[in-house]
Amino acid sequence: MIPRKTYTVDEAQKRLERYCVYQERCHKEVTQKLYEMKMIPEARDKIIVHLLQHNFLNEERFARVFVRGKFRIKKWGKQRIQLELKRKDINKTIISIALKEIDMNDYFDTFNTLAEKKTATLRETNIQKKRKKLADYLFYRGWESQLVYDKIRELIP
Repeated sequence: MIPRKTYTVDEAQKRLERYCVYQERCHKEVTQKLYEMKMIPEARDKIIVHLLQHNFLNEERFARVFVRGKFRIKKWGKQRIQLELKRKDINKTIISIALKEIDMNDYFDTFNTLAEKKTATLRETNIQKKRKKLADYLFYRGWESQLVYDKIRELIP
């Protein structure tokens, strides 16, 4: 069995600084990383305070970047984004602030494009099954139920 590397507080702090600079991180990810590094609770707290004071760690900034990325790249709806942020223990207030990053015109355009593309690829002949497949796809991506049902009525009469 290979012995695990141990870190001093300074080494762990430098490593976590690089970890946070590479990509925005939330508190939960940083805490998990420190736990994996087998740091004691006092050292973890000291390092997290340092990261917060030097702006390496910022929950609001993380949430804003997360929202923009998941919406633009993965085409997720607000429901899915909200759920994923809650899983990362992000505060509800910060989530609502971050969701304002999404322009509503872009939101509806993306939703319409996504629904139309998916409808075009569905090869189901049974209308009910076709509707269900489209609904499941859009719900999985986190789009609101009212939007989904209205769009299904429009695309699959």
